[in-house]
Amino acid sequence: MKARQLPSQADFAMTGKKMQKGRRRSNLCDSPIICKSVRFLVSITRTERDPKMPILEKATGKKKDSLSQDESVLPKLPVPPLQQTLQMYLQCMKHLVSEEQYAKTKGIVEKFGAAGGPGEIAQQKLLERQGKTENWVLEYWLEDMYLNNRLALPVNSSPAIIFAHQRFQDANDQLRFAANLISGVLDYKALLDTHAVPVDFARGQLSGHPLCMKQYYGLFSSYRLPGHTKDTLVAQKNNIMPEPEHIIVACNNQFFVLDVVINFRRLSEGDLFTQLRKIVKMSENEEERLPPIGLLTSDGRTEWAEARAILVEDSTNRDSLDMIERSLCLVCLDSPSGEEPSDTNRALQLLHGGGYHKNSANRWYDKPMQLVVGRDGVCGTVCEHSPFEGIVLVQCVEHLLKHMKEGAKKLVRADSVSELPAPRRLRWKCSPEIQAHLASAAEKLQRMVKNLDFVVYKFESYGKEFIKKQKMSPDAYIQLALQLAFYRLYGRLVPTYESASIRRFEEGRVDNIRSATPEALVFAQGMIDKTLSLKDSEKMRRFKDAITAQTNYTILAITGMAIDNHLLGLRETAREHFKELPDIFTDETYLTSNRFILSTSQVPTNMEMFCCYGPVIPNGYGACYNPQAEHILFCISSFKDCKETSSSKFAKAVGQSLADMSELCIKCDAAKTSTPTRQGATSAPPQGRKS
Repeated sequence: MKARQLPSQADFAMTGKKMQKGRRRSNLCDSPIICKSVRFLVSITRTERDPKMPILEKATGKKKDSLSQDESVLPKLPVPPLQQTLQMYLQCMKHLVSEEQYAKTKGIVEKFGAAGGPGEIAQQKLLERQGKTENWVLEYWLEDMYLNNRLALPVNSSPAIIFAHQRFQDANDQLRFAANLISGVLDYKALLDTHAVPVDFARGQLSGHPLCMKQYYGLFSSYRLPGHTKDTLVAQKNNIMPEPEHIIVACNNQFFVLDVVINFRRLSEGDLFTQLRKIVKMSENEEERLPPIGLLTSDGRTEWAEARAILVEDSTNRDSLDMIERSLCLVCLDSPSGEEPSDTNRALQLLHGGGYHKNSANRWYDKPMQLVVGRDGVCGTVCEHSPFEGIVLVQCVEHLLKHMKEGAKKLVRADSVSELPAPRRLRWKCSPEIQAHLASAAEKLQRMVKNLDFVVYKFESYGKEFIKKQKMSPDAYIQLALQLAFYRLYGRLVPTYESASIRRFEEGRVDNIRSATPEALVFAQGMIDKTLSLKDSEKMRRFKDAITAQTNYTILAITGMAIDNHLLGLRETAREHFKELPDIFTDETYLTSNRFILSTSQVPTNMEMFCCYGPVIPNGYGACYNPQAEHILFCISSFKDCKETSSSKFAKAVGQSLADMSELCIKCDAAKTSTPTRQGATSAPPQGRKS
């Protein structure tokens, strides 16, 4: 395909002239008992126990499906004991920094945690904050994780979910699919409005607890507003303005208002199909075509805030922005990408749109939900991440796909409702300054598209069923495989982020499972360093120790006892109440601890789809995985301009690590039984493919 030159400022000016023509089990423990089970981290005496630590009780004997959201009363997120967090912090970082650096850090931490020192003062302030707020860390976490971040949303922040490839025979098939999808959105929104979405219950470790459902209400009623130094997460409130009754349809880089309720009647799928056909026809009118304003939302957050400030000086632009920001969601009718519809290429289309000359401008990245329906069958959703976590998104999308599967049994035809008003094109007035912002945003987006190194890798030798037969947690097992893969390539471990849900608590979002444990390092060394000449039994002992360490840290995280949120809260409290930030938060070890070279997340699905995202630092990897019964799907991302990283090499190392781990399990099992058995796995080279 011939490379296309990037648009110049003059090109946008020409377009502007055209524009002017048209106007979790129940008996969770309190902190001493939890920590006693986590021997690798720290031993907490009963005298150090936080008396406010909740003992989470199991939900009542009601059936899960009958428990309403209003009946699900959740405890507040606990504030972990100070000394527990400081000791765990040292243990988590000791093997990841030099001895000299660790010795320096140990002294700083001891000073911070000394009796009457800044740590105790900050801890007391946090406890006071806990009493006054529903969730003491939420605001700090939201700002630190998302709103203060100045990087562009695509790739850097916004995850995508990729649907199964659709085989549309013609443009009408594409629009029928989109109409069915919109109908599903309206059904789901109605469930949310009546609080009829069943309460989620924790799965995996400590399963059975009802979970906080508040994230669901950000799916279709929130918006990320760009700011010069900090963004704002805007939530639509029923008592402030009327409920939105429209969606925005993006087509050929133009934006249209599609009213989904007209004269107090919700549009049928046939009506929606009719309106979508009108939109496609309107978007093809060259005389009416307007500048690709959506590109501005792909820029850095400060740059977009500057451009938006210019836009809102004009009332036409203010009205258009208001319609987008108050809409339920976006539906993006994409043009064919021209690429083979492999898993990797379809994921790239969702992550960034393929560039300015493809579908990148057919987006509005500030909206939490953008549903993409491509003419070439590339479909999915790309999401602004700040209002909700991936698992909430998955639950919503699975509902939509089930709705569509049922709807596919009937043929959607255009309804005979000629009185339906035509959808409205959003108008824009662009000054030379806006044209310059557009050209700059297009150029930066193109660089990002070229820089992303991304691969979808399907490990096919075995899946979570084999892992369960080993009496191991599939998530802990896969996390250990990622650590082993990194050690295989680089001979060291690095700070690792694995998101852990804390929705057991009121307004809970996530904390971090620090998977690069000391036990993981010992295990990786035993597997890779041939000079150690370890017996399989010793390797297996290390393996099990590492699995136990990972599992125990996971329990700490999901019960509110991990270190990352606590350290963040202590830092922000110190920032608010001290003249100077304590040394612990400017120490190189702390800074290193927050540079997550491995950013990982398990996003399991029950239907044919998968989730992906980009790395969080320039020299890092993103690793999203979806364990299925007989295979494991990985989405590995990195940046090409970092010479140290390679997504394909890392994927290969993950496959080899999984193969080595299953081989070790089979050998040790055979040694016990004296009868070799495959148990559904293989000791041959890993069977996997990039797709």
